[in-house]
Amino acid sequence: MAIRKRTESSFVTFDVIYEDGARSSNRRVPMAALGGFDGDAPAKAILEAQDRDIAAASGRPARGPITSIVRSAR
Repeated sequence: MAIRKRTESSFVTFDVIYEDGARSSNRRVPMAALGGFDGDAPAKAILEAQDRDIAAASGRPARGPITSIVRSAR
């Protein structure tokens, strides 16, 4: 059995809960945008921007407001 080395990623994954109860898992946010005094707070704005970009590219309306974000258990 091979042993895998754990490599560090340059992304952090989040589970996102929307106002309508929908859930989106393993959404990636650059690690460089997190930390400092704000902690994970900048992730919400980044995820909202990703939602807008996805909606624009797909031609579908944007998802509703984000209720909460939690780091994914990996």
